[in-house]
Amino acid sequence: MRRILVCVLLLGILVLPAQAAEGKKYVALTFDDGPSGKYTERLLDGLALRGARCTFFLCGYRMEQYPELTQRIFDEGHEIGFHGFSHDSMRNMSRRTIGQELIDSRNLLPEDCEPVFFRPPGGFVTDGVRQVAEARQLALLSWSVDPKDWATKSVTSIEQAVLKNVKDGDIILLHDMTITSVQAALDLVDVLQKEGYRFVTVSELAQLRQMRIRPGEIYRNFPPEEEQKMK
Repeated sequence: MRRILVCVLLLGILVLPAQAAEGKKYVALTFDDGPSGKYTERLLDGLALRGARCTFFLCGYRMEQYPELTQRIFDEGHEIGFHGFSHDSMRNMSRRTIGQELIDSRNLLPEDCEPVFFRPPGGFVTDGVRQVAEARQLALLSWSVDPKDWATKSVTSIEQAVLKNVKDGDIILLHDMTITSVQAALDLVDVLQKEGYRFVTVSELAQLRQMRIRPGEIYRNFPPEEEQKMK
């Protein structure tokens, strides 16, 4: 079964350039705080069947608990970013402590996995966080759509919050920590794929939009070129 899911995913990768040329809409789903065990497993199964790739901001202590899931995320073509080791707020952390959180997390990554993005817990970017990210050649990733899935048990409310706001180039913040969030995420993939959206990793989205990623800078979305010119 795993081999079949991986094959489906690889087929999706092969058709990406052709679809980009056709002017498809793109969006990046991102998941914080995991891996969580059974919820991440269910999410990965569903994403593979739908040919959707996402970006996971993993906590070091959870990678330590679920090394096989961390490896599976990487093997199935998803992107992994840093979310700290402990998930403690970094607002008052020293640069040394922030750096150690990244070092401890990096030691648990799959072989050949080289993260591009760092999302501190809560999205709080201090001068220290920015300086450490730049020194370690990491960009900082925020988001443009936040349904606050962690605060509700309603699948419908999560879906509605995303669908009324999402647009081409958005980065959606979710968490693979509850069945509510996972079901909402898979439903959203189904709905938005029918509307012409393609789900890609954040790095793929940046590449499609020909955006150069700079260490220490914060990115919230990657809109189409015409919208970039208007800013």
